[in-house]
Amino acid sequence: MSWRLPGPRALLWSVLDGHVPVAIPRPAPGPDRRETAMNVAARMLVSLLLVLLLVPTVFAQNLPKAARPEEVGLSTARLDVLRAALRDHVAQKHIAGAVGLIVRNGKIAYLDAVGMADIEAGTPMAPDTMFRIASMTKPITSLAAMMLYEEGRFLLSDPISRFLPEFKDPKVAVHSPGGSPFVPNYVLVPAKREITIKDLLTHTSGLSYQFWGRPYFADLYKKAGVADGLLQNPGTMADNVKKLAALPLTNQPGEAYEYGLNTDVLGRLVEVVSGMSLDRFFQQRIFEPLGMSDTYFFLPEEKISRLAAVYMTADGGGLRRLSEEPVTENEYTVYTTSLQYRGARTYFSGGAGLVSTAGDYARFCQMMLNGGALNGVRLVSRKTVELMRANQTGDLDMWLGGPGTGFGLGFAVIRDVGQSAQIGSPGTYYWGGFFSTDFWIDPQEKLVGILMTQTRPYGAANVLRQFRVLATSAIAD
Repeated sequence: MSWRLPGPRALLWSVLDGHVPVAIPRPAPGPDRRETAMNVAARMLVSLLLVLLLVPTVFAQNLPKAARPEEVGLSTARLDVLRAALRDHVAQKHIAGAVGLIVRNGKIAYLDAVGMADIEAGTPMAPDTMFRIASMTKPITSLAAMMLYEEGRFLLSDPISRFLPEFKDPKVAVHSPGGSPFVPNYVLVPAKREITIKDLLTHTSGLSYQFWGRPYFADLYKKAGVADGLLQNPGTMADNVKKLAALPLTNQPGEAYEYGLNTDVLGRLVEVVSGMSLDRFFQQRIFEPLGMSDTYFFLPEEKISRLAAVYMTADGGGLRRLSEEPVTENEYTVYTTSLQYRGARTYFSGGAGLVSTAGDYARFCQMMLNGGALNGVRLVSRKTVELMRANQTGDLDMWLGGPGTGFGLGFAVIRDVGQSAQIGSPGTYYWGGFFSTDFWIDPQEKLVGILMTQTRPYGAANVLRQFRVLATSAIAD
């Protein structure tokens, strides 16, 4: 009896997934030279595999590190100011801890873990601490959709009812003549046109959130049991999308920006078009090719201990750890910090569901900055990335991003630096997450910045904004 080992690629991803490959027995063809050579090759492969298993850092998949920040045009002295500022935020109990990462010209120039991942357990922040990235899931789902777009599966102008027939003939809720902004009355009118795939990517479909929406719509979502993706859900995204499709839109498709469940619906569309669950699509088509071995919808048991705890800024100052049970901030904002490791693992929220690390997310960002490729692996073309990071919303009021900001296909885009009052270059694109995580990509400066914390409310003490200012100010060439 001889032994057949899986191929090299299967072995590689088995190790990345935390599995030890098992040799498969097969009948021996006889003790000839060919069999002897195969046995030698198999033994060499097993030896190499054991070495790799004993040295897990080989598979950390970090981007290359700059010898000094000056090597990539950043100032060490200015990055030290950034380092001190993060520690000051920890000392003042604005945040429990954070991981900050800056990449320039494809090399890590700054990687700093400060404070605590879990104060009560005495666990310090580490470069590989895992975070609930919430809405930073959206750019990944948007990329998944654009991968299918590149395959000719659909056009951005296609109505989503082509794949999700429950969205056929939508209705729009509009103010009736007797209403007011304070006590509105609504009537339902037919939509002028159907929701398109582009509408989902740009949040111009008229879909909203319960926790974010105006009271009339929030009440409708609550009564219908529409999930925002922040609580354990025993059902599936298909179930949630059907509930959502039965509700009226907040505006005519394409005529206004309304941040909402668009990317969750987009994730469901990816499932229908690809024939794969969103979880499997992400793993096979995005995470494995990019080496993102610490990004999941639901955590493996052995990685739960690496997930940072979530803290809320207390009224009298300091921090209060949030319970693993559902947290109610107000009538409509309800979420749980244990979503990624408790309950059914059947609901894959394309808008809010992922857990990741700063290092993993940096690989995704660098791929985007590179025009769709990383380390010889191409996910989409350069022209598709250019389409994604172009402003797609014209002069629509971007109330979430503010003046001078537009929206691309999956994230906000700075159109006018002066109007936006944000440091950086025109064309910088960015987004953040519910639990105070943030990323930005500046194509002009070849700069990626990521800050991960686990703090409510979002952006407490302007930690995220200050990080971006100090990081960009470190450019010295």
